[in-house]
Amino acid sequence: MAVVNFVKPHIGQSPKLQGRTPRRGSGVVRSSLQGAVVGNRAEWLTSCAVLSSKVAALAPHSTNGHLALAVAASNGAVLDLVPVKTVDGSARSLPAPLRIADLSPAPMHGSELRVAYQGVPGAYSEKASAKAYPGSDAIPCDQFEVAFQAVENWVADRAVLPVENSLGGSIHRNYDLLLRHRLHIVGEVQLPVHHCLLALPGVRREDITRVISHPQALAQCEHTLTRMPGLNAAREAFDDTAGAAEYVAANGLRDTAAIASSRAAELYGMEVLADGIQDDSGNVTRFVMLAREPIVPRMDRPFKTSIVFAHDKEGTSVLFKVLSAFAFRDISLTKIESRPHRPIRLADSSTAPKQFEYMFYVDFQASLADPRVQNALAEVQEFTSFLRVLGSYPMDMTPMAAGVASSESSSAYSSS
Repeated sequence: MAVVNFVKPHIGQSPKLQGRTPRRGSGVVRSSLQGAVVGNRAEWLTSCAVLSSKVAALAPHSTNGHLALAVAASNGAVLDLVPVKTVDGSARSLPAPLRIADLSPAPMHGSELRVAYQGVPGAYSEKASAKAYPGSDAIPCDQFEVAFQAVENWVADRAVLPVENSLGGSIHRNYDLLLRHRLHIVGEVQLPVHHCLLALPGVRREDITRVISHPQALAQCEHTLTRMPGLNAAREAFDDTAGAAEYVAANGLRDTAAIASSRAAELYGMEVLADGIQDDSGNVTRFVMLAREPIVPRMDRPFKTSIVFAHDKEGTSVLFKVLSAFAFRDISLTKIESRPHRPIRLADSSTAPKQFEYMFYVDFQASLADPRVQNALAEVQEFTSFLRVLGSYPMDMTPMAAGVASSESSSAYSSS
């Protein structure tokens, strides 16, 4: 099993119990087989999966019993996963252990995955979701936070969210949410941007007095809009690209155009006044696929690993030592970015929020199964006060020809 969290324990303290002091109402589950205390829901599910085959013969499967077990755990009850003998030696009858399948009811359309994305139908994030999981059941969310919660609460099986754009840079909000939630990066999708200027049927460029869209979409089309013949319009920011198209159509605004995808034009009954209006044909947005559980790293195909770390010492020597751990092992870094500290509560910590001077996000081209990576991370842990593996996942190797825009393209930042 891949190690996805590295937290340095205090001397004399077991790493398994680091930062996991039992609290009232925390839903602690006791495993009688392993004799261990499970301090969070993720470990509870793991214990259930391991023990399910051993106790299946002891009690018949009961959906009602499983749901009752889940409710009891959420209320802070201490639950035994296997029958426990009483003082007189008789076995106490308990429900069968909760199975992951019980928490994840089958989608309405059979075997389709439910994939959450931020935006409304017609958003570029929906396009990225379709490329990542063809034939999936797309679930639109109004905020990034909602997409994370949809996966955590088993409303969705996956989430596909943007993390960086080749022009606009990183989407820091989603990186922060990766630290606040217990989701893992299991894949990536890279898509070129392909913007269209949309208006209601019959509207001419000369009739348009304003253009609305996501701020990043407006910035990516700035020069094209300025030079476009017959167009003299102000630009106004909107929450997202597809939402801008929906707003124009819903309100019948004949003096307003939107920058969005061609699919948004089809969905909301608008016409494409200009196609491919992005200033840079090589503009690409990178999306990540998120799941509740990490995938097993492999060595038979190109992998990428994303980590975040922090150190509480002043000076540049620590950062140099961390980067040297990768350089000496010939591990290629594809991204490194520092972020000013901000108080955050980590998903795997019950302690008070800890302030870091800086947090560093690093992506590198190697699998967590590679011994070089394992040794590098072990060395990095010696120099850092916090280290987490956000995910080790297959790289998107889809070829993208320069200057060729795709109908499956995405826009930058949110819901584009």
